[in-house]
Amino acid sequence: MKAMVEKHYSKKTPNYQCAEYENFRVMLEKEKAIDAILCATPDHAHAVISIMAMKMGKHVYCEKPLTHNIWEARQVAAVAKETGVATQMGNQGHSGEGIRQTCEWIWDGAIGPVREVHAWSDVGQWVKTPGRPKETPPVPEGFNWDMWLGPRDPRPYHPSYAPYNWRGWWAFGTGAIGDMACHNMDPAVMALKLESPISVEATSTGVDDEVTSFGGLYNYRFGPRGDMPALKLTWYDGGLRPPTPDGLDPNDPKQRLGEGGNGILFMGDKGLITCAGWAGMPRLLPLSLHKEYKRPEKTLPRSKGHHADWLAACKGGKPASGNFDYSARLTELVLLGNVAMRSQKKIMWDSANMKVVNAPEADKFIKEQYRKGWEIC
Repeated sequence: MKAMVEKHYSKKTPNYQCAEYENFRVMLEKEKAIDAILCATPDHAHAVISIMAMKMGKHVYCEKPLTHNIWEARQVAAVAKETGVATQMGNQGHSGEGIRQTCEWIWDGAIGPVREVHAWSDVGQWVKTPGRPKETPPVPEGFNWDMWLGPRDPRPYHPSYAPYNWRGWWAFGTGAIGDMACHNMDPAVMALKLESPISVEATSTGVDDEVTSFGGLYNYRFGPRGDMPALKLTWYDGGLRPPTPDGLDPNDPKQRLGEGGNGILFMGDKGLITCAGWAGMPRLLPLSLHKEYKRPEKTLPRSKGHHADWLAACKGGKPASGNFDYSARLTELVLLGNVAMRSQKKIMWDSANMKVVNAPEADKFIKEQYRKGWEIC
């Protein structure tokens, strides 16, 4: 990465050199000129790095999901509000044209009241077998394994954890829903003004204390919101998908749901809207509705680009649309699915008190333990 950065900037600044650090604390303490950071570590280190940077007055762009657990999402949002720094989460579709059109069409009544939403991704199955690996190979030369573990308790190094398959381990990642729902569920959260679900229930072909689910089905229930009716939202991953609605031809590519292995489907009283993954462009179904519907005027501000908006906010412009106030809420909703999955029961959510009222044993999934020196405070 250092070589890539130096090659890029050497085009304008010959012999450009970039400093490198393996410890973010040392970097932030030493490099006083840093104005902003991008956090692209595995999920389990997002919160501790983002919070430290914000408290030092640094603007923060953090990859999705914003945090590894719900308590962290609340902490990150609170610190962002307290410090007033510019923030953005890395769900790039949130700044796209697709999510704005989807919102405007739904708010215009294109498909009538929406009572059901299905969102999905075919990612997952990073780790094929349950339990921790038994082998203890040596740590690769130059790899600071203890630093990589961050807030997690020490364990022997294994290539199943790093550099890639960490998403498949509860200690470090958040599974397929954590990886992709911040993209593919985003249009529903924004368009339907979703905040706190009444309940969440999740099932899977395999639930393990160490390894994230191979493929899951997550059912969220939301009450009425303003003039919007109660809603059932279902998330699918690992290759699971919703059934094709009646009246659609599954063999007609123009009537396809989503795009490839990712997408979202809004089911309204008067029709359907489906979008590609990453909050892609919307399409109305049936095709007759897509042809007849008169598009409304654009009412939402358009973005100049996900990264461009954050950089403008860093320079004193208006907040980016995916700032931590919104992104923490989206992340919390996504991670509630994992609380339900790991609890193995239908959870009733008390958002105000950040509690599962019917399962106090779920507390350990809402706020995790942090090893000494990595606490968030």
